[in-house]
Amino acid sequence: MIRLLWTASAEVRYFLRRYMPSNILLDLIRTRRGLKWGVPVMLLAAPYLGIAAWCTALIESGGPGWLHLVVLVCIWNALKMVVIGPVSVVLLVRARAKERLARKRAERAVDAEVSQRELTRSSR
Repeated sequence: MIRLLWTASAEVRYFLRRYMPSNILLDLIRTRRGLKWGVPVMLLAAPYLGIAAWCTALIESGGPGWLHLVVLVCIWNALKMVVIGPVSVVLLVRARAKERLARKRAERAVDAEVSQRELTRSSR
């Protein structure tokens, strides 16, 4: 029974991760090219919260109960969009630091090679 639940939850997670637009967007932002878009994506939380507020108003005026699920999903997606901003900034700073370190190491290697050539030429 637990194995069946585990498998079902893994399949649901795979489906949501693969086909839901907010998850696709978050996966694109987590790439090196997409890290710069993390802070602007935080603005997408506003439409999600607006939809959640609108659905809540519909529910209070006698709308169907399944709108509670829509409200929950919208709030969850808004939270994901708000969190990705600071996370992407941290990841971007870390990636740029690694790139800077690699660039400095490459420059040092080139400088060492050039100075080694100069030493061998001057000794002749």
